[in-house]
Amino acid sequence: MPGFYDPVWLIGLLAIPVLAAVYFLVTRKKKTEAIRFSRLAFVKSALGDVKKSRRTHLLFGIALVAIALLVIGLADPHIPLEQTKEGVNVVMVIDDSGSMQATDYQPSRIEAAKTAADTLIKSLDAKDNAGVVLFESGATTAAYLSPDKDRVREKLAAVSPKSGQTAIGDGLALAIDMAKSIPNRKNVVILLSDGVNNAGVITPDEAIAFAKSSGIQVYTVGLGSSQPVVLGYDWMGNPQYAQLDESTLQSIASQTGGKYFKSVDGQTLNEIYGSLNQQITREKEETSIKNVFIFGALILLCLELWLRYGRGRIIQ
Repeated sequence: MPGFYDPVWLIGLLAIPVLAAVYFLVTRKKKTEAIRFSRLAFVKSALGDVKKSRRTHLLFGIALVAIALLVIGLADPHIPLEQTKEGVNVVMVIDDSGSMQATDYQPSRIEAAKTAADTLIKSLDAKDNAGVVLFESGATTAAYLSPDKDRVREKLAAVSPKSGQTAIGDGLALAIDMAKSIPNRKNVVILLSDGVNNAGVITPDEAIAFAKSSGIQVYTVGLGSSQPVVLGYDWMGNPQYAQLDESTLQSIASQTGGKYFKSVDGQTLNEIYGSLNQQITREKEETSIKNVFIFGALILLCLELWLRYGRGRIIQ
C-alpha cells in the first residue's frame, strides 16, 4: 500500500496555509495603509498595477508549492511497484531417473525436458536467477542458482539420464534449499517428474511442509503419454510400465500456491514451459519515490529564482 516511511515530516505541511494567510494579510495591510496617504504617486507605488500584483502572487505560489514538495519528499513516500529490482529465484527440479530414457517424447523424455527447461530459462527476466536440481534415487545440483543464465543453460545441456528410481521429496527439498540461498527475493520451484516417489530419505509431504514454511511456490509438471509406455521387462519377461503419480504432483502444487500441468508429448511440454514465466506471480515491493518530490521542489525553486532575477524576470 502507498504510504510514508517518515510521516512526521508531513506536519510541516501545516505551515503552508499559515504562510499563505500571513502573505495575504500583509498584502492587504499594505494596501490599506497606503490608501491613508493623500499623495497619488505614493498610493500607486504601494499598490502597484494589477499585472505586477498577479506576478507577485505567482512567485509566492511557486515558492509554496516547492516547500510542499520538499516536505513530502522528506516524509519519504513509497508506492508498491512490481518487483524488478531484485528479480525472482527460479529453480527447476528435473526427474533424471531411468524412466526418463523412454522415447515416447522425441528424442527422449529427458531431452524433451531439457529443451523445455531451456526455453523457460531464456524467457526469464534479466535480473532473475536460475538454477537446476536433478533427482533419481537421490538429489544433486546440476547448476547453482545464478543470474548467468547462459552458464546455467550449458550445465543443463550436459545433463544425461541415470538409471535410478524416483526421489521426488529429496529433489524438492534440495531445490527449496537452493532457492533460499539468495535471500530477499521471490522464490519459485518448478518440479518435473514422470514417475512415482519410490526412493530417497525425504517424503513428498515433508518437502511440502518445508516449502510452505519457507513461503516458496511450487509448480509441478507431470510427464505421461496418453498410452501406456513400456520401460522394460522384469526377470520373468513381464513388461514394466511407466507410472505417473499425478495426485502427489497436484498436492505439491495446490498446497504451496502453485499449479499443476499435465504434459502428454514434447509439444505440450514446450508450451507449458514457454508459458511458465507468465504464470510466476511477481511480488510487489515498496519503492521510495522521495527523489521525485525533492527534484520537483528544486526545479520550482530554480524557476522562481529565474523569474525573479534571471533574463526572464517578471518583477522590474
